[in-house]
Amino acid sequence: MNSKPEAWDNTDDFSLGLGGPLYQIYLSTRLVKHPLLLLKRRIFVICSLAWLPLLLLSVLGGTAFGGVKLPFIFDMDVHVRFLVSLALLIYAESIAHEQIKIIVKQFLSCNIIPLNHRPQFNFAIASAMRIRNSVAVEVILIVLVFTLGHWISVKYFPLGVSNWYADKINNTVQYTPAGYWYVFVSLPLFQFILLRWYFRIGIWYGFLWKVSRFPLQLNSLHPDKAGGLGFLANSVYAFAPLLLAHSVLLGGMILNRIWNAGASLADFQVEMISIILFLIILPLVPMLFFVLPMAKAKRVGTLKYDVVANRYVSEFRQKWIEAKTKNNETLLGSQDIQALADLANSFGVSIQMRVLPFDKHSIIALMFLAALPLFPLILTIIPVEKIMQQVFSIIF
Repeated sequence: MNSKPEAWDNTDDFSLGLGGPLYQIYLSTRLVKHPLLLLKRRIFVICSLAWLPLLLLSVLGGTAFGGVKLPFIFDMDVHVRFLVSLALLIYAESIAHEQIKIIVKQFLSCNIIPLNHRPQFNFAIASAMRIRNSVAVEVILIVLVFTLGHWISVKYFPLGVSNWYADKINNTVQYTPAGYWYVFVSLPLFQFILLRWYFRIGIWYGFLWKVSRFPLQLNSLHPDKAGGLGFLANSVYAFAPLLLAHSVLLGGMILNRIWNAGASLADFQVEMISIILFLIILPLVPMLFFVLPMAKAKRVGTLKYDVVANRYVSEFRQKWIEAKTKNNETLLGSQDIQALADLANSFGVSIQMRVLPFDKHSIIALMFLAALPLFPLILTIIPVEKIMQQVFSIIF
């Protein structure tokens, strides 16, 4: 007897790190070896391209260590942006490539997608990857970077003081040689990679939205208490470097203003709360798409299990309590008692099933990732010596 053949599985094709014109440039310049090898080389070259010319040009221009109110060496924003945050954005490609692919494969491995809907599932993957590879989209991103991005960088002139890359004379920004590289190479490069990430997160959103519309095979008795979709919560960790890149960037901007513009940490409460909320919400939003199918699975599964439970407890009552049938079994050691307990435990799992794939642990992890790079800013208001004194007083 021939079994029905399984639908073709193209989950290995799903990647948020591969594809697109930038990836092709990586390949042609040997900054990547398929799929995403040579990570250290890629980080070194790209971060050097963004940061090193700024150092050299500012040294030649006499603004690296002095000569202006904000020399290059003291601009914490530029160092953090191009040496840490940019490196994390590049590193995030490799992590998301590996982790998201595993998550997508789980839909088939766990039989969440019915066999007759797997061709549509594969089509959704292929569609997402076609959009990811779009040349037009990355061209649009470049246009945005050199129009809107440039306008923002000029309008919100950093710190409002003369610095290593520009000065404002008669309300006109005049750039130094280092400033031209900063404005037309370094910043656009960073902004493009960041916007490219937002575009690819949008692809992830769109893919999960399509999947959530399928008639998913969810089980309210699944021990993950998410109907079998608990694996989706791992996407939180897949995007961890991306989230850290945002938080590190904010930390560098705040530190720059505290050290060089006389600001205080309290001045940035709104910004810190906003970025933490944004970074918590960003990876959780697409999981909200599964609320309705999960709620339905919980409701239907609990009702069906309730029928089975009622039949079992009715027979148990007749056999052991009402004793309407002749029963020569001894109660001691009877498997009926254990089965009743197992029934209650299973029913409890169905009742406790969540209507979201993630739980409080995912939210706590996100809060930690978002806030971690901001903790060192406490040192700007509390001296290290005082912190150490408090620690030693507690320990000893």
